[in-house]
Amino acid sequence: MTESTNTRPTRALSDAGVSIWLDDLSRERLRSGNLAALVADRDVVGVTTNPTIFAKALAEGDAYDDQLAELAGTDVEAAVETITTDDVRAAADVLRPVHEATGGVDGRVSIEVDPRLARDTEATVATAARLWSTVDRPNVLIKIPATVEGLDAITRTLAAGISVNVTLVFSLERYRAVMDAFLTGLERAREAGHDLAPISSVASFFVSRVDSAVDAALEEIGTDEALALRGTAALANARLAFEACEEVFGGERWASLAADGAQPQRPLWASTGVKDPDYPDTLYVTGLVTDGVVNTMPEATLEAFADHGTLTGDTVRAAYDEARGTLAAIEALGISLAEVTDRLETEGVRKFEDSWTELLATTTDGLAAARG
Repeated sequence: MTESTNTRPTRALSDAGVSIWLDDLSRERLRSGNLAALVADRDVVGVTTNPTIFAKALAEGDAYDDQLAELAGTDVEAAVETITTDDVRAAADVLRPVHEATGGVDGRVSIEVDPRLARDTEATVATAARLWSTVDRPNVLIKIPATVEGLDAITRTLAAGISVNVTLVFSLERYRAVMDAFLTGLERAREAGHDLAPISSVASFFVSRVDSAVDAALEEIGTDEALALRGTAALANARLAFEACEEVFGGERWASLAADGAQPQRPLWASTGVKDPDYPDTLYVTGLVTDGVVNTMPEATLEAFADHGTLTGDTVRAAYDEARGTLAAIEALGISLAEVTDRLETEGVRKFEDSWTELLATTTDGLAAARG
């Protein structure tokens, strides 16, 4: 029996105001028509990529063999950029009808700047502009890490009229700085005469990694009080991020930009795959339902929610006080959330750098094999 689009969990989630994006991309997914099928059957309206995703895609299967043969003799970094931008361009074309149907809000595909540039503002700005020009699609987002050095790069890239996905946001303090960078970027874009309406941005607020780090500290403390707080930090942190979002985008500074056609920067819940098998596999979907957000899911999480996801209304806006209490209780046990989130940012950049190195190595091997 065909599943009714009115009752399927992913449609219900979309109707609740959550844009479903897929946290994955590969040439095989494009070639097989799987991405188009997920748009049709799983209500997917966007795609995010990162160096880890591309490293995995290149390492598996034969979908890239023909292109590697064509690129044999090419500099490996240029080859990687050609391969990844080709995939993103093709995905953007698949999602172009969604982009048009939603007035440019969704139908977006993200591609990340070389993560080795995360602490280099100038190089990040230059790379973002090059990627934007190379992909050459209006529904692309350039991913820039929310490091201290990345904040000015975010502002300058937006000021040039380029849409941005701010990634690796872990703390409320840094998230507020990201929103300020966004507003400043749009203000400068307006001053430069850019049409604000096509400029899009999301802020990727990471979720599950916060629980992984805080849970480890709670388990080390080991008291009943500490153990009772396992699995609560990530949702509390994300919910308070949305409270900060409501505050900023309810202010006069934003109202001025909105009056000139600007789109708000939406929070994007990232790292939503559950890492602890003791937790429900849809925890970071059902626990973060509210109107005006994006949830980018690995395919396993998407399929889990499509199979047995249930909604209980808005699970964010009514939970601000509870979230504050949760984080206060964790801090009272001697766990510094600032230290946790600083460490997670450093680790996040390093993991993407490692994946980029792996991607370069895989591509090097592929180019060598193609040369025979």
